[in-house]
Amino acid sequence: MSCQETEGLIHGYVDGELDLVRSIEIERHMEGCEGCAHAYQTQQSLKSAFRSAPLRFKAPAELQSRIQSSLRKAGKAAPAPRAFHWLPTLRWAGAVAALALMAVIGWNLARVARPPSGDDLVAQEVLASHVRSLMANHLADVPSTDQHTVKPWFNGKLDFSPPVVDLAGDGFPLVGGRLDYLEDRPVAALVYQRRKHFINLFIWPSASDSGQRAVMRQGYNLIHWTHSGMTYWAASDLNNSELQEFVQLIQAPVTK
Repeated sequence: MSCQETEGLIHGYVDGELDLVRSIEIERHMEGCEGCAHAYQTQQSLKSAFRSAPLRFKAPAELQSRIQSSLRKAGKAAPAPRAFHWLPTLRWAGAVAALALMAVIGWNLARVARPPSGDDLVAQEVLASHVRSLMANHLADVPSTDQHTVKPWFNGKLDFSPPVVDLAGDGFPLVGGRLDYLEDRPVAALVYQRRKHFINLFIWPSASDSGQRAVMRQGYNLIHWTHSGMTYWAASDLNNSELQEFVQLIQAPVTK
């Protein structure tokens, strides 16, 4: 689930109006997104403020009889200062509501002013490609456990040669490879397996190196890093610790 989707559903989640599946998706997203988690806390605080603020005022019991008596005597409406001495309270309640509205508007403007980063947008593309490969049952264009079959298959199909390693001895056998399209260019997708879990490893050239970054999106773990002129994205529903183990094995021969 993306930040934009969470933003559209956060009010329903706070009010308990979403179904179980949507609620779980939002909770998983907020575990890895500090901005959305802060937005949720803000909505919770506003909801508590509305519940505790005296927005309703019950007039004294004798107010009706006093107004009727004054009308009978004067033949006109009772003076505003006597009949409606509770107006200051309503004005205070209106100020509370106005402040709450300003807080909501300010939060929404902050969200608009802070668009997703480049890595966040790529993470969404990577996740979509990973899920699409599972849904379409199209994991590999070249299904093979032999790295010397998979690596040459990319020759002439890409303008770079992706590193392909055999990790069967470490519990991550190679399943095959395929062409994919990310960040406006064709990329290599290597497919590995861990028990019944598939791992998509996306690779394409990079202009610079960067450290490792792990994120979670919609229940899937994603790990991103760049090294030696290559960008790497690993995506899987495998738990984070085992996916980290896989990434370390991939990095080992690359960094030697």
